[in-house]
Amino acid sequence: MTMLPRAILFDLDDTLISAYRQPELAWVDIVGEFAAELPGLAVPAVASAIAAAAEAFWSDEDRHRLGRLNLVNTRRDIVLAGFARLAAEGVAAPGGDLATRMSERYHSYREEQMFLFPHAHEVVDYYRAAGVKLALITNGAAAPQRAKVERFDLTHRFDHIQIEGEHGFGKPEERAYRHAMAVLGVQPHETWMVGDNLEWEVVAPQRLGIRAIWHDSLGRGLPAGTTARPDRIIRSLHELRLPQGDGG
Repeated sequence: MTMLPRAILFDLDDTLISAYRQPELAWVDIVGEFAAELPGLAVPAVASAIAAAAEAFWSDEDRHRLGRLNLVNTRRDIVLAGFARLAAEGVAAPGGDLATRMSERYHSYREEQMFLFPHAHEVVDYYRAAGVKLALITNGAAAPQRAKVERFDLTHRFDHIQIEGEHGFGKPEERAYRHAMAVLGVQPHETWMVGDNLEWEVVAPQRLGIRAIWHDSLGRGLPAGTTARPDRIIRSLHELRLPQGDGG
């Protein structure tokens, strides 16, 4: 992968911007803000129950596909599921009103915490200047994802922006990658995919012959038991400007 590709497909969330990393820590902060309304309940225990409910929800492919298109309602359901876990353990859990307010606060908290990863603009601009065709492919509802693209000054940097809620399909559907390549006029062997999700940005595109670069921004390494084998692993977007043997 030392030669420039003809095209690069970039993911958005937790690839170019920090958006949803370490949800278990985010829930600790949110539950802590509502601690006064959780008498007798330990913040870590409530946060752990909600985080476990979230992991169970998002691990189901069908629920994930539908849930990401309506995040506010989905997060309320996840908080309620976390409360149900507490109730199953004999803990007097709060009700729906608090679940609604906590889910809404989680949404605004995530918006406040989002930031552009270092070197994101620099790397994208570098490849654009080099004549590489660029597409941004992101899952999620149309309005919030489009707002992120504009907020972080990405619109003019890409030849094609493909948002699931605008197009009606998303990763890891095969047509998500094929459509982007068709718009750019490239073939799989001429294309790289850069992203943080091992299934969506590594396994699925590799099936089509696309080279996959995994952005492991937390430096955790490949999960135990995974069969995913990225063509390259980077911890920083800056490494995309370096030859494979010198940075990633």
